[in-house]
Amino acid sequence: MNETITKAGPAVQADMPEGAILQIQGLKKYFPINAGILKRTVGYVKAVDDVDIVINRGETFGLVGESGCGKTTIGRCILRAINATGGSIRYRLNNQVIDINKLGATELRTARRNMQLIFQDPYSSLNPRMTVLGIISEPLICNKLYGGAEIREKTMELMELVGLDKKQLERYPHAFSGGQRQRIGIARALATNPDFIVCDEAVSALDVSVQAQILNLLMDLQRKLHLSYLFISHDLGVIRHISDRVGVMYVGKLVETGVTDDIFAQPLHPYTEALLSAIPKPNPRQKGDRIVLEGEVANPANLPEGCYFHPRCRYCEERCKKEQPRFQDFGNSRLVACHRAGELSLRSGAEP
Repeated sequence: MNETITKAGPAVQADMPEGAILQIQGLKKYFPINAGILKRTVGYVKAVDDVDIVINRGETFGLVGESGCGKTTIGRCILRAINATGGSIRYRLNNQVIDINKLGATELRTARRNMQLIFQDPYSSLNPRMTVLGIISEPLICNKLYGGAEIREKTMELMELVGLDKKQLERYPHAFSGGQRQRIGIARALATNPDFIVCDEAVSALDVSVQAQILNLLMDLQRKLHLSYLFISHDLGVIRHISDRVGVMYVGKLVETGVTDDIFAQPLHPYTEALLSAIPKPNPRQKGDRIVLEGEVANPANLPEGCYFHPRCRYCEERCKKEQPRFQDFGNSRLVACHRAGELSLRSGAEP
């Protein structure tokens, strides 16, 4: 089912780190600001600004941050739902490493069979005029992967795989609950037998009890099908449950990455510390001092000089106001973009 890009040219890249399925380097996405009668470009909104990410085969990389920080934009750039302004997105397709940004239409169609998306809203992401059979089988038909009676058989297999009754094949989305609809969306994403899936807030629209079921389903599918996930969420509890490694974003930039347990046990960036302090405590009598960040989130169209976080940081020094921090390597995949990383004693996250 998985095909190889046959066209020789700039799309085929040199190798990337061993074991990696995806490598993002210097990714940028700027949206122009147009003004005046002639709609001239007077500036840019820097939604994603020079981001590097490596996702290993079979792992879940969690991307967390405030709304509007660029998480979803990264996911869309990876799938070429929108075109990046700059940078490279290298993907390992079978035995080749390709740059998604340089693929032509035909090559991109082949690559997308291996890279799928699970949407945030299970209500608006399903066509209400299509049956479950039509929704799940659509990728099979569009990509000419199956034909005739095979389509119905494959659709029933996918329904069983995600925990749906195959007798509901001819029902419409309105007849299902939110959790069941999301299972339909997951089955549709699995139809082309992908290796990599972007989960864009895949459980945020669901009840808490249903969230746990869907998260456990995703983890089971990952083990069975050897999937790799980019899991985008603003919920740190969800990220902690499902992710192997975590990247923390602030206004279009990554500020800290590392193994999930390491980041929750000992954050090294002040913004990560503030996020972790906002996690609800499981014991209502347990007191925790939440860090309330002063001021407003930086404007991505008019970013401050130096560290983007310095106007809200209680550990800010004069250097932070003038010089943009570079990533410091603390070992074990731990990278932190903070001038004072390692010298500050920051509070850990909530107890598991």
